[in-house]
Amino acid sequence: MMKKVVKFGGSSLADAEQFKKVSAIIHADPERVYVVPSAPGKRFSGDVKVTDMLLEAYRIAVEGGDLECQMGAIKKRYDEIITGLGLDFSLDDEFAAIMKQLKEDPYQDYAASRGEYLNGRIMAKYLGFEFIDPYEVIFFNDEGNLNSYKTEKILKARLEQTPQAVIPGFYGHGKDEKIKTFSRGGSDVTGSIVASAAKASVYENWTDVSGFLVADPRIIKDPVAINTITYRELRELSYMGASVLHEDAIFPVRSKGIPINIKNTNRPQDEGTWIVESTARKSSFTITGIAGKKGFCAVSITKALMNSEVGFCRKVLQAFEENGISIEHMPSGIDTMTVVVHEDEFLDKEQQVVSSIHRLSQPDSVEIESDLALIAVVGRGMKSVRGTAARIFSALAHAHINIRMIDQGSSELNIILAVANEDFENAIKAVYDIFVLTQI
Repeated sequence: MMKKVVKFGGSSLADAEQFKKVSAIIHADPERVYVVPSAPGKRFSGDVKVTDMLLEAYRIAVEGGDLECQMGAIKKRYDEIITGLGLDFSLDDEFAAIMKQLKEDPYQDYAASRGEYLNGRIMAKYLGFEFIDPYEVIFFNDEGNLNSYKTEKILKARLEQTPQAVIPGFYGHGKDEKIKTFSRGGSDVTGSIVASAAKASVYENWTDVSGFLVADPRIIKDPVAINTITYRELRELSYMGASVLHEDAIFPVRSKGIPINIKNTNRPQDEGTWIVESTARKSSFTITGIAGKKGFCAVSITKALMNSEVGFCRKVLQAFEENGISIEHMPSGIDTMTVVVHEDEFLDKEQQVVSSIHRLSQPDSVEIESDLALIAVVGRGMKSVRGTAARIFSALAHAHINIRMIDQGSSELNIILAVANEDFENAIKAVYDIFVLTQI
């Protein structure tokens, strides 16, 4: 039998009614044998996610405050789920252990991980599946990154002996023997790791939207959904702010060609979005998606005959490295190069960076432009359609938006544009209109 790994986000497991929907989804397909739950999310607008409640408990523990009150509120959330599911089950021992740990040796990753752990315990009991603690099967190295080799070896052996299991997301076993978490949204990564180790046919990622959308619904009203997107396209869009899936979740499954299917827990009949290595399917539109972020600076370095000076770019980049600043993009000309960085990382160190650039590379001038937004227009169909860039520039010109920078990768998969922060939303709308609305 083929195996599917199913990961459910916090909104899908926020209360007992959502648990019942999840159970129905799992039991509707016998191939759904490995379940990766997140911690309970918000039940309504203004609610608090359990992970945030646990992080507040950690803060209280560190400051020596009234931990019992905060932990009581968290336990109430889980007890409501247990009661709503009609389970003869208690988390009293688990909460006693958490209280003991937070009082004696509180650390943030431990506190943050308990939301998934507790939800996993309930899910395993409700489904009748075995519970596998990620601390026993997912490992991190000295640098705090996933130890892929050890994890794959141990997790694969464990799954081979376990036909059905619940494996909570978000955390694993640190090199210091303590619990270590991924970054927020890391349950997506856990699901991908489990899918890889299980050699799953599909990794289903269930959330509260019916797949990936072409643009941010906070900017575009009712944007169309993407049917199929490649790993590379997803990587570009996720990095630029599209947030349906954690950007690192593609790596464990990518090497094995396991597709990811983004599905909606509240509308399980919807096809959702398929994320694949490659596809012959043509997108409904020339572009696959649009995403972007505000808050960038452009540092432009000018020097006559820069192109003939060996090592010039390296010297400029060394100035940023010395000050611990990562770069986003680096378009260049014959006598100029521009380094784009995050404004919040750069502003406090701008004069040190400028001084280092002068010391290392002796430029003719250094100019800084702030309050920029970057927009990525991504699509595998762009390279085979003439005039794509011209249409983008025409749409922005028609919307009276000035383009401050253009950067296109050699893959022709995406075009990066820089505009003023104040033009960000209108630029997204203009590109969406020209490529999507005109083709619907």
